[in-house]
Order: sequence, then structure tokens, then C-alpha cells
Amino acid sequence: MTSTRKKIGHSLAKVLGIDLHYRAETGSDRITRGESVFSVSSADAYVEHEPSTAEWLHEITPSGEDIVNYLIRLFPFAHWITRYNVQWLIGDLVAGITVGCVVVPQSMAYAKLAQLPAEFGLYSSFMGVLIYWFFATSKDITIGPVAVLSTVTGNVVLNVADKLPDIPADIVASSLAIIGGAIVLFLGLIRLGWVVEFITLAAISAFMTGSAINIAVGQVPAMMGITGFSTREPPYKVIINILKHLGRSNLNAAIGLTALFLLYAIRFGCNFMAKRHPNRRKTYFFISTLRTAFVILLYVLISYLANRNHRKKPLFNVLGKVPRGFKHARAPPITTDLISAFSGELPSVVIVLLIEHISISKSFGRVNNYTIDPSQELVAIGVTNVLGPLLGAYPATGSFSRTAIKSKAGVRTPFAGVITAVIVLLAIYALPAMFWYIPNAALSAVIIHAVGDLITPPNTVYQFWRISPLEVPIFFAGVLVTVFSTIENGIYTTVCVSAALFLFRAFKARGRFLGRVKVHSVIGDHLLDPPPYENKDSGNGANSPRRKSPNEGADSVRTIFLPIDHHDGSNPQIQVDDPYPGIFIYRFSEGFNYPNANHYLDELVATIFKKTRRTNPATYGRPGDRPWNDPGPRPGKEVDPDDHRPTLKAIILDFSSVNNVDITSVQNLIDVRNQLDRYAAPDTVDWHFCHINNRWTKRALAAAGFGYYTPEPEGSGLHRWRPIFSVAEIGGDNSAAAEAEARENKQAQRAAARARGSISAVDDIEEGHGISDSSEADSLDKQLSQAKAYGTANQESSRIAVVQGLNRPLFHIDVTAALNSALANVQRKSH
Repeated sequence: MTSTRKKIGHSLAKVLGIDLHYRAETGSDRITRGESVFSVSSADAYVEHEPSTAEWLHEITPSGEDIVNYLIRLFPFAHWITRYNVQWLIGDLVAGITVGCVVVPQSMAYAKLAQLPAEFGLYSSFMGVLIYWFFATSKDITIGPVAVLSTVTGNVVLNVADKLPDIPADIVASSLAIIGGAIVLFLGLIRLGWVVEFITLAAISAFMTGSAINIAVGQVPAMMGITGFSTREPPYKVIINILKHLGRSNLNAAIGLTALFLLYAIRFGCNFMAKRHPNRRKTYFFISTLRTAFVILLYVLISYLANRNHRKKPLFNVLGKVPRGFKHARAPPITTDLISAFSGELPSVVIVLLIEHISISKSFGRVNNYTIDPSQELVAIGVTNVLGPLLGAYPATGSFSRTAIKSKAGVRTPFAGVITAVIVLLAIYALPAMFWYIPNAALSAVIIHAVGDLITPPNTVYQFWRISPLEVPIFFAGVLVTVFSTIENGIYTTVCVSAALFLFRAFKARGRFLGRVKVHSVIGDHLLDPPPYENKDSGNGANSPRRKSPNEGADSVRTIFLPIDHHDGSNPQIQVDDPYPGIFIYRFSEGFNYPNANHYLDELVATIFKKTRRTNPATYGRPGDRPWNDPGPRPGKEVDPDDHRPTLKAIILDFSSVNNVDITSVQNLIDVRNQLDRYAAPDTVDWHFCHINNRWTKRALAAAGFGYYTPEPEGSGLHRWRPIFSVAEIGGDNSAAAEAEARENKQAQRAAARARGSISAVDDIEEGHGISDSSEADSLDKQLSQAKAYGTANQESSRIAVVQGLNRPLFHIDVTAALNSALANVQRKSH
């Protein structure tokens, strides 16, 4: 079957005029000028095969086992629910009840931000914690109404009301939850959780800070009892109007300000007492956590005493009637007109759903030493928002404050959400009569207090500046746009500017030219490679030779490669030598693709032209043959005879930061190769590559003619090219590598014994360790030196093999191997 398919393919290629042998690789059957076919007769041969499209399709095509695992991963609770125990239950009970006492007043307050009655906040809280635990990979996250998403939902409700006034606000909010949740669910099912990584921490911090300021400012009028203007305008206008109408404050201000003061007083008091009495830290934590519930209950009592005889006209604004049970359970009618009405705000809703939940879950996962699955988390919040509206819920996502409380309360599993759901259910059915007396000013104080934790403190901004100064303006841009415009515009600003910064760095990525430096390893101020024997005063005036320490050897002296310009922060006093006259080592910094290929190669060519001279100055016979941008010397003058710059011989490209290449980048590389070949004529430039980590990248470079020797022009009389290969031992207990490892272990043991004083250097020598060490130290070098690229070898004790394919001799394992290969063939070049 394979041969028939190959014949058909070759015939079709012939008909279409496709040259299947356009590369003419060294070692192939198409060698016609006598170049030697590579062989390492003393080593096991290895020819690297290119990846095929069929192989790639096979890798990405899920197998039956993959499909089963995918379905199992959709329900993570199945992995731990069978091992549920009493200790976990106790932790979940404490955390679930604690969060339940917090979520009830918060959810009703947040419903006001969404322009909905208070009961819809309870519905959203109930469905969020009840559904999430089935799909959760985070034990700490609490799903429910949050301040920012509720504000964005309220903006959508108001905008749709202007376009479609006949549609109730709760239908708009529920429809928005279903559509937004369906989008997020789809992203999770196709495992696109990584899209969240495009949103930077600076953008998230700016979004949270700006939103917190926006929400807090919008709640001040309700807390102070000030009316007569819209609180949905940009925050700076709301602040101006608050100052203008401050005289309209009434009794609501007494409720709101005292409630806000009490919330902060309890918090600071508990933190202070926890520091004074560390052994009671847990007790003060729970007191601080329940401060919201305590304050609401206190002001419910005050409101009851003040308004029990004034229900028709309360002395200050109260929450009002909250129906018992799920009175708004229904399947919301979603129409195309409704979707069109809020489609413009839909992206911001989806972004908020993603940002808050994923960033919070990742953060607490790191704190509590577990890893979340971002794609599965998208599934969780997607399902929650799709099913929640059936009971009247509006868009919900992860809450930072409630998640922090749940984590500190000692939650053990996601099942704690069920406990919280029971608390919310009890509130829905047992407490509606009490809810009537909740002062609106107290709820506004709760909102202001909750969003205050979302504001990024100055110290964190300073740390941003220390880490990445370019991202600090992005942070302030997002905050300022949110304050002077809207939350949605702030989101778009931070995301777009962060993307622009990423693209700028990708397009303007700079490579580095590397040079050689010989370095020594030291312990403290002692070199690890002194001469084998040193004269040392023995204490009685006689000099005696000191044997080299077991951890001192030639391995501590090595050659490394540093940027010649020292822009990596290395010590500028160290002289970095050029690899060799006419040989350049260039390292990419940010990948090598179409955005930055030109920028990289322009820098490469410009530096080469600056540091080298044309191999044959008489390449252009007449002045008119020269290109306009290289006019040469002035008429009547010869080429500068004092130009002692070297000619171009070889280029080594370090691909350690490159994973994939594309057509544009490879074509630019081909163009530069042709340009430099003309510059080096009659020679050709050798292109060496090292640290290529992707088989597809090797295939792409080989398809462009890189990776193997380009023959010299016929009749040039130049020396034949010499391939240099890296070989390694196949391994085994009897290999030199194993011997070297055993030797190092013995040396470490003797060094430790000597440090304890249980063995002396004289005893070490007398026992013959020095002789064995020296012989063992040379074993690997001797074995590898006996291996020859051509001819026979008498190596019997160990087997070696080439590390990379014989058919790609110009692809090397590291910079050292590439430089050795380039140096071995320098004699072929003109000087």
C-alpha cells in the first residue's frame, strides 16, 4: 500500500511540475560531485526522520481513551467524592456556614447594583454554590453575585430598557446570563481556558481598582440619602454632584456612615487583637468574617424599632418586601431582538466572567498548593450561568472576598458549596419578613466596604514599577478610563493596551551577538581548579606537595557564551572574545516568526557588514555594475588596503528561544543567505543551528536548504568540507558515564568525611584514591577520543551513538558543538 501510494504521489508531482528533490541534501542519492557520504563507523548510525502531516494529525486526533478521559474530567467531583470523610465534612460545614452568613446580605446588596430586586441576588447565590461543586477544580471559589459583574449587568439592563422598554429587567439579566454562560461554556468544552492568559495582571489590577472606585462612588449617594442626580454617570461626575448636593443628606446618612464605621472598626479591632493574642487568632478571624451579618442584624433591629409603626412611610429607606421562595422560576424568553439589544455589551460581560473567576481561582490554588484547570473552570461557570436563570439568577462569577473567607475558614472540598446553598435556601424561605427592615443605607455601606479590598494598594503599584515599568502606565490608563468613562471602556482599554505592548515587544525583539569567555567555578574565594600539586607550608618549615581536592578538576573550567555588548547585565570588565574572525554567533530573544523576522535579520546583516569586508573586492568589474546602495570607493581610488577586517565565514544561530517558524521568517532567512553568499563570493557562508527544540522547525529549515553542507562552486580548488558530529554513550552500568557518576559520588563522600575529620588527605593518597581518580577521570575522554568519524575504532567496552541525525550535520546540540564544527571548516574559506 505504501509503495503504491508513493508511486501515485510521485506521478502526480511530475504532472504538476513539483520537484521532490529540490534540496539535494548531502548524503542523499543525488550527490554528483564526489562529496563523501557521512559515516561514523565506530558509532551507531542515526538518521533523523522528518515529521509528517499524517503524524501531526495522528497526534492531535483524540483516541477512544482520550475521549473517555475528557468526559471523566468534566466531572472532577468523581475523583474525590468516594473518599469523603468526617474530617472533611467538619471543615466544609464551618466554611460553608461562614460563607452563607456573608453571602446572604452581600447578594441582596449586589442585586441593587444590577438594577434588580433583592431576591434575585439570593437566587443567583443559591444556584452558584449549588451547581459549581459538580464541575469545580477549586475548593475555595464561591460562585455568586459580585459587585463588578452586577454593575456591568445593571448597565446592560438600563441600556436595554431604553431600546426595549417592554421587557422586564429580570428577563434581560437572565437572558444575559444564559448567552454569556453559553459562550464561556463553549470555550471550556473546547479547552480554550488558555485565552485568559492574554489578560495581564496589570490589566486585571487596573480593572479591579477602577471598578471598585466606580462602584464605591456610586453607592455614596444611597448611603448618604442624597437624591436628584444619576449615580450611573462616570465617577468624576458623581463626585461633583455629591459635593453639590451634600446638603440634601438625611437620616439615611446616620445609618450608612455608622454602619460603614462599624464594619471597619470590627475589622481593625479583630486584626489588632489577633496580633496581640496569636493563640486566639482563629476566634478573631470568625468574628471579623461575620461582621457583615452582625452589622446587618444590628441595623435590622434598629430599623424594626424605628419603623414598626411606620411601615407605610418608613423614617429612612428600607429594602421592602422580599417574596418567599422562588417566585421567578421560569425559562426566560430569549429573542433575537433582545440579543441584538445587549450584543454590544456582551464582550465586556464575558471578559468579566473570565477575569474574576480564573484570576481568583489561580491565586488561591497557588496559596493552598493545588492546581486548577482553567478550561474546566470555564465549564463550571458556564453551566452555572446557563442553568441559574431557570430559578431567576442573573450573571454570577467567583467572588474575591467570599473566596478569601472560605479559604481562611478551613474549607476542605468544593462540597462546602452545598452547605452554603442550604443556608441561602433557609434565608429565602425563613427570613423574608426580616429582610423588609434592612436599611438601604446599610446595604450601600456593605457594598463600599466589600469593594474597598479590590483597590490595588500603592505598595503593589510600586512593585509593578520595580518589575515592569512599561506596565504601570497601562494600570493607570485602565483606572483613569474607568473613573472618567465606564467600567466597560476601562476593560477594553487595559486589554487592548496590554495586547499592543505584547505585539510591540514581539515586533521589536532584539537578538544578541555572543562571544566566548572562559570561566572557573569557585567555592567562596577558592578556585576549583588549582594545579594538581601545590607547595604548602606543613607547619614545620618544610614544603610538601598538596594533592588536588577531590572536587577540584578540569571540569570546573569551561567556555560559556555571553553577549558581546554585555546588555544581559554581565560584568562589563570581562573581555568577551569574538568566536573567531568572520564567525558570528547570534541568539534570538523572542522567537523567530513573521512579526520580528525582518527586525532580527536586518540587525544581523548590518553588524556583519560593519565587522567584515567583502571577500572579493573586484566582484563588480565596472562601477556601473555596482548597486546604487553600495557605490564603493570614489573614482580613481582603490579599495582601502588597510582594511584588515576578516571575511565572512560562518553564522551560528542559537534557536534556544525559538519553538516554531513560519513561511515568512524562513523566506527572510533564505533571502539573507543569498545576500550574504553574494557578499562572501566566491566562498559560501556556512549556516549552523543549535538548540533547535522542535522537529517541525528542523523540517522547515531543511526544506529551505539549511542543516547540511552547500557545495562549493566546481573548480574552486577549496578544501573538502569536514562534518563534525556530537556522540554520546548509549548507557548502561559499564559505560563511562556511569563510571563518572560513581566517581563523583565517591569524591563527594570522601570530601564529607574529610570535612568531619574522619579521613586525611595523606590517608586518601595512601589508599590509592588519587590514582584511581586520575585514571577514572580520563576514561570518558579516552573512550570518546578513540571514536573516529571515518575508519574503524577499537572500542569494545562501551557503545556510542551520534546525538543528532547524520543527515543534518549543521544542526547541533549546543553552541559549543556548532562553533567546533564551524572552526573545523574555516580553512576552506578565503582569508
